[in-house]
Parts: sequence; C-alpha cells; structure tokens
Amino acid sequence: MNYRITNGSISYGAETILEEINFEIKEKDKIAIIGRNGAGKTTFLNAIIDNEILEEGIGEEKFHVYKQGNPVIGYLKQMNFENSNKTMLEEILELYAPLLKLEEKIKEKEKVLQDQTDEKTIKEYTNALEQYEIQGGYLYKKEYETAIKKFGFKEEDKQKKIGEFSGGQRTKIAFLKLLLSKPDILLLDEPTNHLDITAIEWLENYLKNYPKAVVIVSHDRMFLDKIVNKVYEIEYASMVEYKGNYTDFERQKRERYEKQLKDYEYQQAEIKRLQAIADRFRYKPTKAKMALSKLKKIEQMTIIEKPEEYDLKTFYANFDVKTQSGKLVLKVDKLQIGYDKPIAEVSFELYKGQKLAIIGENGTGKSTLLKTLNGDIPKINGEFEFGYHVQTGYFDQQMEFSNLENTVFEEMAETFPELTTTQIRTLLGAFLFTGEDVFKKINVLSGGERGRLQLCKILKCEPNVLLLDEPTNHMDILGKESLENILKDYTGTLIFVSHDRYFVNKLADCILEFDNGNVNFYDKNYQEFLEYKEQKDTIEEPKDATIEGVENIQSAKDKKKENNPYFIEKEKNRIQNKMNKIEKEIEEKEKKIQEIENEMTKEEICSDYIKLNELQEEIQKINHEIEEKMQEWENLNNEL
Repeated sequence: MNYRITNGSISYGAETILEEINFEIKEKDKIAIIGRNGAGKTTFLNAIIDNEILEEGIGEEKFHVYKQGNPVIGYLKQMNFENSNKTMLEEILELYAPLLKLEEKIKEKEKVLQDQTDEKTIKEYTNALEQYEIQGGYLYKKEYETAIKKFGFKEEDKQKKIGEFSGGQRTKIAFLKLLLSKPDILLLDEPTNHLDITAIEWLENYLKNYPKAVVIVSHDRMFLDKIVNKVYEIEYASMVEYKGNYTDFERQKRERYEKQLKDYEYQQAEIKRLQAIADRFRYKPTKAKMALSKLKKIEQMTIIEKPEEYDLKTFYANFDVKTQSGKLVLKVDKLQIGYDKPIAEVSFELYKGQKLAIIGENGTGKSTLLKTLNGDIPKINGEFEFGYHVQTGYFDQQMEFSNLENTVFEEMAETFPELTTTQIRTLLGAFLFTGEDVFKKINVLSGGERGRLQLCKILKCEPNVLLLDEPTNHMDILGKESLENILKDYTGTLIFVSHDRYFVNKLADCILEFDNGNVNFYDKNYQEFLEYKEQKDTIEEPKDATIEGVENIQSAKDKKKENNPYFIEKEKNRIQNKMNKIEKEIEEKEKKIQEIENEMTKEEICSDYIKLNELQEEIQKINHEIEEKMQEWENLNNEL
C-alpha cells in the first residue's frame, strides 16, 4: 500500500493554509502530524480523505495524488451510530459479521458430521476451520473484550444501548469500533484526549503493533515518542518531513536550523568578501579581470535563504501568590466523595509548595475530588480542611463560563473591574489575545482559547493553591511547555489531575493514585512511583523452594516484569537516556571534525603537507568512532 501527495496545497478563499504538500504513507508507517494550534493539522487529515480540498502547490513538480491499492481510510469523525437502540456489543459485533457467519457455517457442518462423514462434508468443514483461523476467529473475542475493558467500560456496559451512554462515552465507543475495524490507513486526531493513563498505555501498544498505517495528530509527546517512525511538521504554511519519533524530530529540527543558519552566515560573509575585492579593484586595469571573476563567482552561487525562526509564540505569566499560606495546606481524612453514593474514600496531607498529581482510570473520582475540594459538590462523609490563609484557584476541564455572549475583554472587565483598559489588554496579550481577538465572543472560542482565558483569570487572582483539572487537554506542545515552566516556578501548592505522563513527570513531587476502588498517596515523584509499583508487582518467593522451583519463580518474575507497564516504562527510559547520551557524543565528535576542517583551510596549514596528513588521519579516526557510536545507537534503537 502506498499513498502519496505531490506538490499539493490547501486554501480557503485568499488564505493559504498549506502551500506545498509533499507527503507519503507507506504500509505499516506510523506518522505524526505536528504543529501549533490552528496550523492546519486537522484540515490536512480531512484532505487525505477528501482530495477535492487539495489544489496545485507552489513547487516545481506536477500536482498529483497517488493511491496504490485503493486503501480504506478510517477517521473517527466519520463514525456515527445509525441505531441508538443497539447495544454496545451489537455495534462492535457488526465489525465481525463475516466471522460470525463463518461460525454459523462451522456449527452447521458439525451437526451434519454427526450423521454423515463423507469426504465432501469433511473437506468443507476443514476449509471453513482454516478460513476461520486465517481470519482471526480464535482471537477476535479476546481482542474486543480487552479493548472494551481498557477503554474503561464494565462488563454490564456491553448490554447497554448506545443511546444510554454519555456523549463522551459514545465517542470512545466510536473510537473503539474504528480501531477494531482495522482500516488500511488509520487517521487519529488527538486520540489521547479524555483517555486515562491505563487506556493510553493500551492504545500505545495497540498502535505500535497495528499491522497497517497510522497517521496521528497529537500534542502528547510521550505518546508520539513510543509509536511514530516519521514526523511531518506544519509551520509557516509549509510541511517538513523528519525521520524517527518526536525526540528525533526535535533534535533534527534544531540541527537543521543551526546548519542552515551557519551555512547562510558563511555564504553571506563570503559574498561580502568577494564583493569587497570586486569593488576595490574593478576600476584598476591590471586587476579588473580578477574583480570580474569575483563577481562571476557570486552570480554562480546557489543562494542560501536565512532560516525562519521557530514559531515560539506562546502565552506567559509572571505571577506569584498574593498571600503565603501556612505550612499545612490541606488535610483530608477518610473523605468520601461522590454524588448519590460514595465512589472513593481519600486520606492524605499536603504541605506548602508541594505539587500533587492525581492519576488513575476515568470514572474513579479524580475530578470529583477536585470539585469537592472546591466546594462545587458536597462531601458524603469524612473531613477535609484547608490550612491558614489558603486561597484557591480552580481550573475546570469543562471550562464553563457564566455568560457565553461575553467577549474576551468583557469577561476580564467584569471579573476585574478595578483594571484599566490598558491593563486588561496587556494581561490578555500575555495569553495571546491580541488585536481584534479580545472582541471575540466566548461561544466562538476554541478549546485552547477557552483554556487560556480561564488560566488568565485564575492566575491574575494570584492564589496560593491551584486546583487544575486536565489543564493541558486543548494545548499544543509549546503551550504545554509554557504551562510547565509557569507551574515549575510557582511558589504555591499545586493539585492537578492529568493523563499527560510527560506533564506529570515534569511537575509532580507526590502522587495520589485512584486504583481499583483504592486511593493511595505516594510521597514520590512520578519516576519513583513507577519504580515502586514495578517492585511491588513482582512475585514474592516462598520460604521453602527447590532449586527448580526458585528458577521457575525467577522465570515467572522476569516474565511478569517484562509484561509490567511500569517495568517497561523504566526500561524504555533507561535505553532512551543511553541513546540521548550517544547522540550528544556524536554531536561533539562532528563538531570536532568541523573544527579540524576549519583548521585545514588556514593559509599556514594549507602548505604544510605533514600537518595536513596528521589532521586528515585524526578526522578518519573520529569518523570511525562516530560509526561505532552510530552502531551502538542502532542496537539500542532496535532494543527500544
């Protein structure tokens, strides 16, 4: 299977979204489409399905869309439910209609074989069994059962009608159905939004082993690092391809920029030098020929464009707490949370300056805990008490506003009537609301814009305790990095719910885990928490064990560790750290080669053949070391 777009572009009216698209999907490719919010990522996914959106780009090649084998494309936005009275299981089993038909055929043949065993019937029965095995008949039930469980649905949910599920749950069912349908090209737009960590880890593993092509738009850096082998970045209406995962992309982009900038600066210096010689001697008869040769050399150059700066535009906030809290910020004692009945009981203490991440599966009570602490819903039983001088700021993942008809400016003016127009516009400008953006009504804002507005209001109040419920859901990667930096520098106390493991790993110094009806507090950062869980999950050795028994137990331990997500996470981090170290060593060696090559161009060295030979041998030695390092990196990459 191959799908290729050559020299395409996408425009809306006079606005160019993408000006030159060169994009290719090969069989089993795992591709990431990344870029800032509003860069055109979702529009491009739509163009992969509907080629009518595409037109000729600005490149020299002829515009062309090539599809080998007429691939089936699956996209979540295309999924809908025609009959809301069907159960979830009935909807999913529609995908396996050919297998179910084959099962019926096998059962019929088995009945016939009870009475007659002629060669024809036996052959038909055997062929049906072979087809059943080839088409995955012995695996499909386990496949959909596992998927249903990992997406947070219970056994009884299978018999619920589609119309009885919430909108978010129906989206998850549609997503589940899309994955299990196994199209040739699977298009996923922010697939980890609203999934818990358990579901994300299952999805990672599923997509890594998916036998066909996957194209993902996502701002989840850890998710992309674990899945993709190719990255296309959309920036300044252009699309650039990079090989490898997200970490590889970041390194290659930096190297490409630095190299182009260096080449540009070198060429500009050379042009300036040649032009100066030409200007100096062009009117001297004895030197005119030389001057003309310098000008001709400039004309023959392929001019290197100055690389565009990264699009680093993002929000920022310089804020501190208005009033310092006491040392003990929050005490929670056997607090039962829920709506009509308890769904969890929570106990922990939190001290000034701590950053607590609340993690666990969807529906276990994480957001309910924040709403209870914020006073939005009453506690069922138990106690919680904030310490002295605590002032909270609460970010609701639903991002609800009291008046959706308000403009951005009006919302801020009503919330902070003491501020002048200039102060409000300055404050909004820091959160990327500039020019006419401040007059947009809240009801037309994107999810990312609503999130920024809500954060702007919260941070302006300068609370000393922040309660944040999935604050990064609608943010692009630069937005997440900006919020990470703001919160890392925040001197108050932070309590946040997040399924973004990268975000949790960056910020949390303690963990509250909702796990199978239990809620446990860990005074550990995320990495320490993972290591603790891995050790806890290993099998305990019996007191009396034969050598053979010990070996079997050790084998079982090893097998359990190998299949344990926490062990896998730790191993991957270890390997990735080694790879990062090797990449830095290679970079240093390449810089050394560049320094030697610069040395060889010096006038006093050019005529010293002995010195030139020594320098050339040194370059060969370093190149050999680089090759060894590259092989070591390749081995680690295969292991990863």
